[in-house]
Amino acid sequence: MDEILKYFPDLSDTQTEQFRILGEIYPEWNAKINVISRKDIGNLYPHHILHSLAIAKFITPAEGTTFLDLGTGGGFPGIPLAIMWPHCSFHLIDRIGKKIRVAQAAAQAANLTNVTFQHGDIGECHAKYDFVVSRAVMRLDELVKLSRKNISQKSSNPLPNGLLCLKGGDLADESAGVALPMIEVPLSDYFSDEFFTTKKLVYVEL
Repeated sequence: MDEILKYFPDLSDTQTEQFRILGEIYPEWNAKINVISRKDIGNLYPHHILHSLAIAKFITPAEGTTFLDLGTGGGFPGIPLAIMWPHCSFHLIDRIGKKIRVAQAAAQAANLTNVTFQHGDIGECHAKYDFVVSRAVMRLDELVKLSRKNISQKSSNPLPNGLLCLKGGDLADESAGVALPMIEVPLSDYFSDEFFTTKKLVYVEL
């Protein structure tokens, strides 16, 4: 929890409590349904929650902004971002039903009212959103192709609508096939922890 407060010191009491609750609920559920490596569950805050919140260092969305979390797994990055931005709405989708159940349990425990869920493939999601967010789901070029149909043409933010994804390693091969405006930000620009030295945030305007 200290890792979150270190980089986001202006959280409200409600947000602080919601993030604290995540530290209880995820280990409980992970013991039953493995959504985080059991070797890594002890690093829940820095490696999963704080990692998700890198998106909140890059953008401050307008009230009412809508997000689709593609391949959310157990709720990352959608659940931490929903806590950070209670004035925005989030739709979390994943093909694996048991992972969606964990995300639902986390949202319920944290009393989140701005999150909806869908068990299914992205092809089954037909709604439009301001931004698609994703964390280590698939290649960047594939993400762009799958995300485009779900991006709304109406924008309420200074940053044009598009894809915000968290990636690791060398992205040269993945980004070579993306012929769209793109920004790549090393997460070491935001967080000093060694874990983030190879991690990046990629924004693609869609």
